[in-house]
Order: sequence, then C-alpha cells, then structure tokens
Amino acid sequence: MGNPIAYLMLAIWPVVCLVLFRTQKVERALIWSILGGYLFLPPLTEFNLPLVPAMDKISIPNLSVLLIMLFAMRQKVNLLPDSRVARLLVFGLILCAVPTTLTNTDPIIFEILRNADPILFMVDQLPGQSVRDIGSVLIAQVLTLVPFLLARQFLSSEDGLREILLALMVGALIYSVPSLIEIRLSPQMNVWVYGFFQHSFEQMMRAGGFRPIVFLPHGLWLALFVCTGLLAAAALTRSAPPLERWRVFLLTAYLGVLLVLCKSLASLAYGAVLTPIILFAPIRWQIRLAALFAFIAVAYPMLRNFQLVPLEAILAQAEAISPERAQSLGYRFNNEEQLLARAAEKPLFGWGGWGRSLIRHPETGEILSIPDGRWIIIFGTFGWLGYICEMGLLALPLLLMWIYVRRNRDADVSPYVAPLCLILGITMMDMLLNATLTPLTWLTAGAVLGHAEKRMPRVTGHPKFALSGAAIGGNGKPRDKRTVL
Repeated sequence: MGNPIAYLMLAIWPVVCLVLFRTQKVERALIWSILGGYLFLPPLTEFNLPLVPAMDKISIPNLSVLLIMLFAMRQKVNLLPDSRVARLLVFGLILCAVPTTLTNTDPIIFEILRNADPILFMVDQLPGQSVRDIGSVLIAQVLTLVPFLLARQFLSSEDGLREILLALMVGALIYSVPSLIEIRLSPQMNVWVYGFFQHSFEQMMRAGGFRPIVFLPHGLWLALFVCTGLLAAAALTRSAPPLERWRVFLLTAYLGVLLVLCKSLASLAYGAVLTPIILFAPIRWQIRLAALFAFIAVAYPMLRNFQLVPLEAILAQAEAISPERAQSLGYRFNNEEQLLARAAEKPLFGWGGWGRSLIRHPETGEILSIPDGRWIIIFGTFGWLGYICEMGLLALPLLLMWIYVRRNRDADVSPYVAPLCLILGITMMDMLLNATLTPLTWLTAGAVLGHAEKRMPRVTGHPKFALSGAAIGGNGKPRDKRTVL
C-alpha cells in the first residue's frame, strides 16, 4: 500500500541509519534510527518476502540497527541481559512462537448449510500454521526486541538516559508542525506524501474539529507520543541549569497546548497528572508511582480473566466524565469479553497469527470483534506464556528500580531515570486500552533495565559494581567516541 515514495523511503532507511552511526555518537544514532523510522516512515506499507516477517516501518529500522551494531561497531555488542529473570523472559517471548505454531496446525473452516439439507459447503478458511512458519515468527519476535536489547547496553548510562528524553522532546517538537497543519486543515499528511490514508477518517474527527495522525497508525498513538514528549520536556526542565530552565519550560508549555489540541482524553489525563509530578515530586516517589502503574497493568488482565474487575463501576465513572467516551469504553469491554472467551479455548499458547484469535462469523468469516488493548492481542495470539513474558519484560525494569530505591534510601538516583520510568509505566497503562506498544516503549524499557542492572549487581547477577555518569558507555566501559569503523 502506498505510492513509490512510500516504498523508496523504506528501501533507503538502512542507508539513513548508517549515516547516523557514522556522524553521531552511538546513543544518538541508535535512538534516532528507531525514532525517526517510527515517526516518518509510511504506515501499513511493507515488503513481503518469503519465509521472513513483513519488512515495514518497525522491522526495517530494527534490523538495520542490529546489523550495523553487530558488524560495524568497535564496541562489542552483548544482546543478553545480565538479569537472570530478564534472560528467561526474553527467551520465553521469543520461543513462545514454537508451541503456539505447533498447536495451531489445523485450519479454521467457515461453512454454510445449504437450505435444510445436511450438506455443508466450505466458504473460506484460515490456514493452519506449519513448521516453516516457526522461523518467520521467531525472526519477528527477535526484531521486536532489538530496541530493548540494544538500549539495555548502550542507553543505560546518564548520558544515554538523557539522550532518550531529549529525543522524545525534540521529536514531539518536530512533529508539532505537521500535527498543527492537520489540526487546521484535516489529517492529510500521509495522503499528500505517501498517497493513502492509513485509518478511518471518521475517527480523526473529534469535538467539532480534527485530531492529527501524520504518519502514525492512529491519532491515539500520536497523542500518546506528544504526551511522552511533554513528560520528557518537564524532566529536562527540572534538571536544566537555572538560567536555561525558563526556555525549556516554554517548550514544555507549548507541548502541553499541543496535547490539548490532540483531543485524546486518556493522553491528556496522563499529561495533566504526571507533568506536575515530574516537575515537583521527589524522584523516589516517581519511581514508586511507575512501579504501581506496572503492577496495575500486569494485574488487570489477570483480574479480567477471573471476572474480578468492576466494569459497571468503571463505566459509571466514565459516564460522569463523558457519555461519548463511556460508550467507547463499553464497546471495548464488550469486545474484550468476547475475545477472552475465544482465548480461553487455547489459554496456554494462544491461537497464533493471521487473525485466528478474532471472533468471526461462522459462515462468512467476517470479523465481528476488533481487539483494542495490546494485552488482549498478545493473550489471544500467544496465550498465557506470551502474555507473561511480554508484560513481565516491560514491568521488570520498574520493579528493579523500585527495589533499588527501597533498599538504598540514601543513594543518589538519576534525575533522568525516574521520568523514563513514569513514561514506561503510563504506556503500560495505556496498553490496557490501546495497542500502543511501540519500538520507543521497548527502547525505554531496555534503558531502564540496563540502568537497574548496573545499580543492583547482586540482584540482577551483574558481575560488576554499579556505574553511572557520562564518562561510562552503555556497556559499562569507557566511551569510544568513534562508533562505526
């Protein structure tokens, strides 16, 4: 899908990544190779090659960065986490593709009964998965984790953490220009550049105007990204020198206004609550709050499975705020109930890909239920195994940082890690409603995990003492300013 410019952008992005690594320090090159691809490459457009996952705006930057860092870097790349629990979760998330594929070899057939005759006619079918599909799914899982694994090593230092915050703020500022154009003229940027609109145009109309989408999958994704940029700007405002603080604060206020114009109630609530916390609350409190967010995000799907979430009370509260939003939330809950019933048929390893976990009409195969939250997608696709590994891997960095601040009350805590913890925690909360798991989420989680591993060598199994500071690289060694041979 898309015009020649869309495919050209995908094709040249590996070259863009290589230029970044040759001209920028490793932290900045790594971040902008992935962030730039996420923000500016075309959505839905992909190269479909045999026996490998689709090459799109997510997999192409991830694969490019991985190959560059493995074969063109002076520094040794260590992809495995030091934390034993993190290693187990990484291997579990990758290898869960094997039992899922092997338990879904049967096709799903849609049949129709002709009149009253006891004769069934096959209308269509979803094919079963075969052994050859295992390789493609394994590669897809590995590519998904590339930002997490590389950020753990190269972005866990003070300098790396600050670079992430700076990139989120600068990225949101850059994206504000096309976003404001779309707010004024309607969401047309993807049409103008890549020749197609990537979602339902009706969903971009809100409150008598438009909400922007630019090159992202949905306006909700853009609003959440602007929210993370706002939180990053607030963190940089707090840590800025006094003479420069007012300038960064103005940028923070500008992003706050942009977030309001994005017309997303959830992201606006995140920004309104967390921005003052980042600006004024103690750093340790921020980490504790982020750990609480992670706990809720992990526990909620489990409680939904056991029917322990008070859905009626939640809907009543939403109704008091906005009847329209309450209706949308009720639709999501109804979808989740149907998809949970479907997932319960294969709870351990899920239904696999190709939409096999969706609710479909038994005769026509028409999709009747659309999953919104990331948690129900991963639960339906890979079952309990995939869900525990993915959500556990995202929550583990926040848990380790919470343990660190609890055990070391007098130790210094980086002013950059706490806001990143909050950004990760609130993204996990948003994943209960939307499938907003992006490469930036994995990048943030990996950086926080690497920072925690250095701070807690005994807990994580790291053989070295805790290290921090701009003079130390993301792998715990003195920084080599040259990144690519």
